[in-house]
Amino acid sequence: MLRVTKLTDYATVVMTVLAHDPDAVLSASELAERAGLETTTVAKVLKPLAQAALVEGFRGANGGYRLARPADAIGLLEIVEAMEGPLGMTECSVHTGNCGIEQSCSVRANWRRINDVVIDALRGVTLAQMLLPPPPPGSPARRIDLHLAQA
Repeated sequence: MLRVTKLTDYATVVMTVLAHDPDAVLSASELAERAGLETTTVAKVLKPLAQAALVEGFRGANGGYRLARPADAIGLLEIVEAMEGPLGMTECSVHTGNCGIEQSCSVRANWRRINDVVIDALRGVTLAQMLLPPPPPGSPARRIDLHLAQA
């Protein structure tokens, strides 16, 4: 099963809390309270988010964190990659030379194409869109067409 880690999920939640009030500077404990998470967990996700320049931190008595840029300028891919590194469905989707059958593999090209579709999908969703309510049940889902290579 493909899924993001809990910390990546929590990082997205923290980012949406910040996006709800983009001008506010919130401490880790305030963020934790608003997100329904432990303060230690919030502190853990803020470090890589700050290193990726997605949030900016302020020190001092009124210190805390806020988004580094508007929510509509932050793609979900950036949050995932800040927490997990480059996205890869398979090892060869990200790095070449790590597999003994890489040169003769008949599925490698298709995994890379699938990887590209997932990256494009995550890149196409902004943090601002994550604030929107989900579409009502029964509404058509957004379709992503994928044409696999012929062997």
